[in-house]
Amino acid sequence: MVHTVWGTKNREPILLDNKRDFLFSHIQSNGRLKGIFIDTIGGYTDHVHCLISLGADQNISKIMQLIKGESSFWANKEKLLLNKLYWAEDYFAASVSESSIDKVRLYINNQKEHHKKVTFTQEYEQFITSYGFKLG
Repeated sequence: MVHTVWGTKNREPILLDNKRDFLFSHIQSNGRLKGIFIDTIGGYTDHVHCLISLGADQNISKIMQLIKGESSFWANKEKLLLNKLYWAEDYFAASVSESSIDKVRLYINNQKEHHKKVTFTQEYEQFITSYGFKLG
């Protein structure tokens, strides 16, 4: 399992509640059609979290390209949001141990509550530093 996180371009807060849920539902069902199993999806106004089960012949780079590219194309074609949806180029991905899966699911499902206390920028920086990466 891999926990992925990515944001809207320039951290634009354009993923509003009902539209966000509709977009997440589309990402999950479209992923299924492409053989991508998205176990859990959530996020807030400016970013998305996915817990993905990676198949033996899949790599995270290709999956992220498919998910991000198709979802922004679809959202813009359907005029889902008031503004066009563009994703930031970067993303975060980390493997999740079997013992941590339920904790990650809960974390993803509680994004709305979590972001009453912490901004996405703060959250993203915490992920990067806790895994030993350097902010570029």
